[in-house]
Amino acid sequence: MFNIHVERVIEKDIEEVFNLLADHEGYSRFKVDVKLLETGEAERNGLGALRYVDLGGVKFEERITCFERPYRLDYKIEKSSPLPFKHELGSINLKQVDGGTKVTWISRGTIAIPLLGKYFLDKTFEKKGEEGFGYMLKQMAGFNNPLKKEGTA
Repeated sequence: MFNIHVERVIEKDIEEVFNLLADHEGYSRFKVDVKLLETGEAERNGLGALRYVDLGGVKFEERITCFERPYRLDYKIEKSSPLPFKHELGSINLKQVDGGTKVTWISRGTIAIPLLGKYFLDKTFEKKGEEGFGYMLKQMAGFNNPLKKEGTA
């Protein structure tokens, strides 16, 4: 099982951070190709939206399962290739704190390949996921804003 957990404080307003995370088109600035396959119910990128995410070696479709502006954005990977994911949880929680916004990003699941997934691929994906999420949050902070690290990762 992979269990990605990244926490950071970004020296930006909570609304701005939420908007950066919710806007699928803006992910190109993080070198991630994201396309909107289905729009959300009340907002374009909101609850029910289906996004196609291309990370290069791994591609997946994720459904927005919770959209509580500006505090929470949950998603679930519904389809993936070339690796088969069994995704349990994807959750991004934001909290306004002194000096900015605390972001807690969690993703849990497993790569459903007997033995190879459990003993090798899950750990590799967990490490790469923490690096990728951390990179995105660092980019959001901006080059002139120091990044404060809290918690794990």
